[in-house]
Amino acid sequence: MRRTSAATVHPATDVWYEHVFGCPSIMTSRETAAVLALMALRALPWNRLAGAIEEEGSALRLLEQVQSSEPERLFEVEKSPVSLDQLEDRLQGWEAEGLVLVTVLDDAYPVNLRMVHDRPPALFIRGRLDSADQRSVAVVGTRRASPAGLDQAAQIARELVGSDYVVVSGLAAGIDTAAHQATLAVNGRTVAVVGTGLRHVFPKPNAELQDRLGRDHAVVSQFWPGQEPRPWTFPQRNAVMSGFARATVVVEASHTSGARMQARLALEHGRPVFLLRSLLTHKWAQDYEERPGVYIVDRGREVVEHLERLYADDVTLVR
Repeated sequence: MRRTSAATVHPATDVWYEHVFGCPSIMTSRETAAVLALMALRALPWNRLAGAIEEEGSALRLLEQVQSSEPERLFEVEKSPVSLDQLEDRLQGWEAEGLVLVTVLDDAYPVNLRMVHDRPPALFIRGRLDSADQRSVAVVGTRRASPAGLDQAAQIARELVGSDYVVVSGLAAGIDTAAHQATLAVNGRTVAVVGTGLRHVFPKPNAELQDRLGRDHAVVSQFWPGQEPRPWTFPQRNAVMSGFARATVVVEASHTSGARMQARLALEHGRPVFLLRSLLTHKWAQDYEERPGVYIVDRGREVVEHLERLYADDVTLVR
């Protein structure tokens, strides 16, 4: 549920929001800034903060509660102490960079992601989210992919696009890049969920690809725009990607791969997981094969067939 404060929505921000999300915002910039302030305070873990904000129905009210002893407190954002007023100004600055923020109090917050327990309180977006993103499938795997794995990732992406699915991946080298590029090659829609802030590119060779997705599709991050890649950012990214998508396909992954972690997270989210049969040479995949919600497949067509059956009664996935 969304509630507004007495603050005024910045007209420029409101127009930008409607352009990006296709609907007007009734969220005030003050409420949005309060979400950011709560993130900066770290009074709650990132994966619990969204639920607390939604339960309260107002980030401003929750902020007043957690900082009642320090009403004039400054918030450290990207190594700078800022006030709530300055956070509102930053929203317009990010907008000028082509970045937009959507919070759990916005109707435009991704529907699939809203359903999971560890959703982030806010997302920074370059590009445009789309209602079609509800029909999204994550295709993930190792950065050190084999030629066969790259071919499989591309084939799966093409099959998904052919059945009107959106392909989601993490813009990493290897399998992720193959999935994004194959989707673009057949004029499909693809969304990147990245493990850095949107001012950064990781890996650097994917700068052109990230720029294209930001122009024509969407690049999504739960991190402050200036956040550099760190070991802890990528597992958090995998949690968001799993929640954003209706299912996860793992193409190639070792036991230490983030793709394996995403398979575990997807099962925790109640989402189906598809493992390529070639993964069964790994002990972790053999263990996962026995778990409910895991399907062993050889081709993308099998993924589509399973999804159509699993979600046959879900009107949000009707083409």
